[in-house]
Amino acid sequence: MEHDLDCLTIAELEKLATQRMDRQTRDYYNEGADSGTTVRENESAYQKYRLRPRVLRNVSKVDSSVNVFGTRCSVPFGVAPAAMQKLAHEEGELATAHACQEKGVVMGLSSFSTTALEDVRAASGNTPNVLQLYLFEDREQSRKLIERAKKVGYSAVVLTVDTPLLGRRNLEIRNQFRLPGHLRAANFDLDNDGRGSRSSRSERSDTAFSKDHSAAAKSTAANYREGRRVLPTGPVTFHTHGPNPTLEWDECIPWLKAQASPMQVWVKGIMTAEDAALAVGHHVDGIIVSNHGGRQLDGTLATLDALPEIVAAVNHRIPVHIDGGIRHGTDIFKALALGADFCWIGRPMLWGLAYKGQAGVELCLRLLTDEFQLCMGLAGVARVADIGPQFLYRVKASEFLSRL
Repeated sequence: MEHDLDCLTIAELEKLATQRMDRQTRDYYNEGADSGTTVRENESAYQKYRLRPRVLRNVSKVDSSVNVFGTRCSVPFGVAPAAMQKLAHEEGELATAHACQEKGVVMGLSSFSTTALEDVRAASGNTPNVLQLYLFEDREQSRKLIERAKKVGYSAVVLTVDTPLLGRRNLEIRNQFRLPGHLRAANFDLDNDGRGSRSSRSERSDTAFSKDHSAAAKSTAANYREGRRVLPTGPVTFHTHGPNPTLEWDECIPWLKAQASPMQVWVKGIMTAEDAALAVGHHVDGIIVSNHGGRQLDGTLATLDALPEIVAAVNHRIPVHIDGGIRHGTDIFKALALGADFCWIGRPMLWGLAYKGQAGVELCLRLLTDEFQLCMGLAGVARVADIGPQFLYRVKASEFLSRL
């Protein structure tokens, strides 16, 4: 295997990508909400654990593959849905899809992608795709996306549930973030069957993206405090249509399951045992422990810290996935040891995309795969199913190590 000697770690990939992105793109991808505490703690939480390896075990054949979304995939992690990837590279989501297909890795697609969901599915070959979904107040917009995803063979829809309002992202406000004129939210200016071309709706989208999103969020909240229910109007953008404070378990999950069948329905944004139990009770197919990459509620737990109580509440009844802060193959091992079934990688993929397009995403996936497989072997584990809490110590505040 030939190494990229300029980039041997995800940390180096971040530095290289930062040099290639303009300020608006860099801040959009890397920033968290408010003071950024949760962004930092998502990453630092993994340092609370140390590995406890076993020796004299046959690891001549390390098998890192897992079954996910009905398919055998090469590694227990996938590429998380991330919006507007053409900000990072001109090929955007297509480059990511080709990289995932090459490496046998699941790809999640954001509803607010800059490439149509049909084109991403076509580029993905036999590797699974899942569609990240918001349930808009204009439910027909969501229904159309679901039907299109179903038609072309997406394996699941993943409902994001941590955006009743939009988190305060100060750099987006300061930069007056807007989607450049040559880009578009591709899933919202196509005909219902996925064909079509750029429309007058998307030509107007730059204006919507340039609005102060905190002002939009305040306006939405005020509408509901005062008992008004005013549907968003104009072009569909995340800032104007993504937040939806009206959603409730008993209404939205049955509706989504009825619309999405036979695709799986997952919920992304679970951070407590109580909500994990509700997800199980509403018969979703799986959950993702996520705090939106620290971009929504600052000061919430790191996802790794929230994971154990959620795993206990679910008690093997449905799969539990996790995202946030993963920068090393050993991080993936630690998350699995704490009970996660699968991990999702967000920002590192975007850094790879900004660095070298498809080749950069492949580099990101290769680095994490190599590190994870090496960790398995050195820890004395030949199969992913054998990874468990017996392979971890937790570092206590006193700096002593404690068996789990």
